[in-house]
Amino acid sequence: MPRSPILRITALALFLPALAIAVWSADDLSASAARVDDKYNHIRTLQADFSEIYHGAGTERTESGTLLLKKPGKMRWDYRSPKEKLFISDGKAVWFWVPGEPQVRRAELKQLDDLRSPISFLLGKTKLEKELRGLSTAPDVPPLDREDVVWRGIPRVMADRVSQVILEITPESWIRRIVIEEVDGSVTEYRFSNQKVNADLPDKQFEFRVPAGVTVIEGDLGQ
Repeated sequence: MPRSPILRITALALFLPALAIAVWSADDLSASAARVDDKYNHIRTLQADFSEIYHGAGTERTESGTLLLKKPGKMRWDYRSPKEKLFISDGKAVWFWVPGEPQVRRAELKQLDDLRSPISFLLGKTKLEKELRGLSTAPDVPPLDREDVVWRGIPRVMADRVSQVILEITPESWIRRIVIEEVDGSVTEYRFSNQKVNADLPDKQFEFRVPAGVTVIEGDLGQ
């Protein structure tokens, strides 16, 4: 993931953000994490625009769309660019389908090995210090917004696949960005914007109905 700012900045501009990070780091990280926990544990639904940026194995891609989350364990990822895809969970099973294709893939949520799955913790019983071992500030990672703070930790789930997770937190305790670094060196970054909470999201939005003529393939989603 790029570590350098796009524009050249002066030595003074470099000094001031570093000073701000040092001041913030003196704060109680546990209390700050608890505020994030409280924010997400007291909402029923979350709607946001997302961008998914992947780097790995000589490949780079950026996709975007809309994310819907609803307690308990319901997710809907509507990819719209560069092409339409649908990743949906009803809380028990997960479906992945590319409109127009003759097959849809299905897997049990509890057996899913997919980077999007841990993101559902945003509407679970969140406790970041338990979800991420060694949670700490990451002053070496530039935030998207200079007022945000960046944390890192080692996930307790998918530990055999994911080496660390980076979170960017807004001053209002929202998660603006999640960066997932895998043990093979690949990086998947999710950026969230236009977050809306407690919108009325009917359960039917998290149900997948197999289109006529489409075959269901059980097991690995095979993306």
